[in-house]
Amino acid sequence: MSNASGVPGFPAEGIRERKKRLTRELISNTATRMFLAEGFDAVKVTDIARACDVAEKTVYNYFPTKESLLLDREEAMAESIRQALAPPASQPPIQAAVGLLAVQLDAILSSLPAGRRGVTTLRRFADLLDSTPSLRAAQRDMDTRLVGVAADAMAARAGVHPDEPEVQIAAQAIMGLWRIQFAALRRYTAEGVGVADGLREKVTADVQRAARLIDSGLWTFNSIVSAPGDRERLAAAGLAAQRSARQVTAALRRARSTVHPTK
Repeated sequence: MSNASGVPGFPAEGIRERKKRLTRELISNTATRMFLAEGFDAVKVTDIARACDVAEKTVYNYFPTKESLLLDREEAMAESIRQALAPPASQPPIQAAVGLLAVQLDAILSSLPAGRRGVTTLRRFADLLDSTPSLRAAQRDMDTRLVGVAADAMAARAGVHPDEPEVQIAAQAIMGLWRIQFAALRRYTAEGVGVADGLREKVTADVQRAARLIDSGLWTFNSIVSAPGDRERLAAAGLAAQRSARQVTAALRRARSTVHPTK
C-alpha cells in the first residue's frame, strides 16, 4: 500500500493527516522563501504566519523554533537512518548510508527550480546557513542528535551498548557523509555546475570517495559483528585490518591521481 505521497508500506493518508501535512509544507516553504529573500534575522515568525494566513500559534504547533522552519527534515532523516542502519539489515551500514544519501540528493535536486535558478537557490541556502549564527548552532545540535540515532541503530546491529567507542566512531563517520554531500553541493554550485551539467554525478562521486575510506574501518566493525565467537572475532578483526590498510592506500592513490594526474 502507499499513502498520498507514494511512500510504500504505509496506510492511505486520511483527510486530517493530509490537511496537516499540507499546512506544514505551506509554512515551511513560505518561511524558506522569505528567509532567502530577506534574510533569516529580518523575518519574524509573525510575518510568516501572516503570509500563510494562519495564527502564530499554529506555526509553533508545527515548528518548535524559528530555526526548525528551515531545518525541518530532522524527524524524517532520523527515521530514515533508523530504517537504513538498524537490524535486520540487508546491507552493510556504509552501503545503506550511501543509498539513503542518493535518495535524498534526488529529492533535493528534483525540488529545485529548473535551470540556473536551481543553482542559485542552493547557493543562497548554503550561504544563509553559513552566515547565520543561530542556524549554524541549530544545525550542529541536529547533527549531534542524528549521530545519536545512528549510534543507537549501529549498537542494535552489533548487540552492544551505544556508548562503546567503536559504535560511536562508526556513527560519527557515517553521519560525516551527510556533511560531505552538503559540502559538495555547495562547492559545485559555487562553480556554476547545474543539474544539466552533471551536478548529481559530481556530488555522488565525492560521497563515494569518502565512503570508500570509511568503509575500510567499518569492515572491521562488520567482521566483528558477524563472527560468532571470541576467537573467530579476533581472526576476523585481523583480516579486516589488513583489508582496511589496502583500501585506504588505494583510495589515497586515487585521490592523489586526481590532483597530480602525471605522478
